[in-house]
Amino acid sequence: MSQQRNDSSAAGPSGFSGRTAWARTAETPLRAFLRTETGGAAFLLTATVAALVWVNIDESSYERLWHTMLSIQLGGAGVALDLRGWVNSGLMTIFFLVVGLEARRELDLGELRERRRFALPFLAGLGGIAAAVALYLAFNGGHSSAHGWGIVMSTDTAFALGLLALVGPRFPDRLRAFMLTVVVVDDIFSVVIIATVYTAVLHLVPLLVALAFFGGALVARRLGVPAGLGLATLGTAAWVALLKSGVEPVVIGLALGLLTYAYPAPRSNLERVTDRFREFREQPTAELARAARVELRAATSPNERLQHLLHPWTSYLIVPVFALANAGIAVNGHFLARAFSSRITIGILVGYVVGKPLGILGTSWLVTRLSGGRLRPPVGWAAVAGGGTIAGVGFTIALLVSTLAFDGRSLEEAKVGILSAALGASLLTWLLFRATARLPRRLRIRALLGPSEALVDLYSEVDPDRDHYRGPVDAPVTLVEYGDFECPYCGRAEPVVRLLLQEFGDVRYVWRHLPLSDVHPHAQLAAESTEAAAAQGSFWEMHDLLFDHQDALDYDDLIGYAEELGLDVERFSDDLHERLGAGRVAEDIDGADLSGVAGTPTFFVNGRRHYGAYDIDALSAAVHAAGARATLIQG
Repeated sequence: MSQQRNDSSAAGPSGFSGRTAWARTAETPLRAFLRTETGGAAFLLTATVAALVWVNIDESSYERLWHTMLSIQLGGAGVALDLRGWVNSGLMTIFFLVVGLEARRELDLGELRERRRFALPFLAGLGGIAAAVALYLAFNGGHSSAHGWGIVMSTDTAFALGLLALVGPRFPDRLRAFMLTVVVVDDIFSVVIIATVYTAVLHLVPLLVALAFFGGALVARRLGVPAGLGLATLGTAAWVALLKSGVEPVVIGLALGLLTYAYPAPRSNLERVTDRFREFREQPTAELARAARVELRAATSPNERLQHLLHPWTSYLIVPVFALANAGIAVNGHFLARAFSSRITIGILVGYVVGKPLGILGTSWLVTRLSGGRLRPPVGWAAVAGGGTIAGVGFTIALLVSTLAFDGRSLEEAKVGILSAALGASLLTWLLFRATARLPRRLRIRALLGPSEALVDLYSEVDPDRDHYRGPVDAPVTLVEYGDFECPYCGRAEPVVRLLLQEFGDVRYVWRHLPLSDVHPHAQLAAESTEAAAAQGSFWEMHDLLFDHQDALDYDDLIGYAEELGLDVERFSDDLHERLGAGRVAEDIDGADLSGVAGTPTFFVNGRRHYGAYDIDALSAAVHAAGARATLIQG
């Protein structure tokens, strides 16, 4: 049974106000990434606690294990490191490879490809770094401990997002998406600092050898060599050469990740995949199975393949093992008293707990004011402040930098500062959101989600090269609908939209998918069928047929509609079987989530959410108003 939400006060005479509520159960790439990060936080916390317990029960066995030497020899050459070194310089290279992959995906397909959306979190990330470093140096300037300023730069993605999910309020993923961009900025700058500031001794010849191997990897990527054993060998050789040069070799992971392109599957590759599967179905041989696997790999970007393979390993194993190897501190009253009187501990604690929120919140506010509101956070100021406080959880990279900057007692004091900052930042975030929860409802919503104009803004801007639209491409008014082909309210709205487009020649109408599969079992397949039709240039024809036959949307019905439209039915059927439109549908669902959509149909007029009825009078009035605003702005 579908849930319904009615707004009788806004309903017009025809009662066009019903919506099917969205339960937000669909799986999307963004949600999968966030789930892996937040899930990994539990493993990271467990490993941290285990390290503290272990070292305080038997410090000698803890240190003895991690100082065990392990060497790998090949001929007369080799690498010899203790276990902690293999974890910090070896396994963490894979962690930074995933960081680079995520940054590259954001550059190619995500937030970082749009300068307007990227500018504010980028500057906020820089502001957080600058304020944290400045406060650390305020306590340590002029002393040898000033060398540890790089410790306070980075935020731990898994810990921060996991704790935000634990202590923060329930609202759309806008803040977490904003924080991901801030964290990517932190991580990239941190690795640059690691590779430059924290290189004590530099040997030129091995460095040149490392650059040569990296250059070979770059040429291989430019030539389209698939990511595999060859690139892994070049990367490993570059890692060894960097280690011999004195440069912290984790930098090669980030560099290789940034080299690995992300792109949607090309149509030609998908067609070849379908051909290979068809051949295998007709003649199931090992050779044809291998050919099908090759085409499948070629159709998926190497960035997506590597993230799918490595991200769970880094979140659930590598980072927790790193914490187990580095978070152990033998704690007693005398040590804590000494640590909390140390300028290193206090500088890290204040830099993270005070500097990060001041820098992120202050920079966000300043950019919003200077841009006249054109650049602004995707959520309210209380949520931005909460994002700033939780950014004070700097754990993984902070521990890594501390091992490079200090040793002995100074290193232990740095670890106390890092752990204390994580605890303090979490507590401060919890207090902030608890205080916000006590505000009157209207003020609370505004503080968390921003003013109504900011909340209802369409998060993903209309892209004529991507979106399905009707009407002039340069129309002054754009009407966006998030809809579901099986939703009865969307069916009621459809003839209204058609009439609106007949009456207004200067309106561009955009359809975006939001299949509510929990209440409409055929909605997902119907949405993917329109993408299969779009591949043959018939999206709108299929769109109209589905709304004309909302009660007949099973597989056989969809095949019948493809025949009725004169499509290549075999190709259409193969596309449905292979779910080639699923990725596009998932992107629309992510956009709906980040736009605060609560059900179908939901309309946006020039980026502003349309409330209330969606009969012809209500939508016409909204279009008239949007057109008038557009004219004033242009005039």
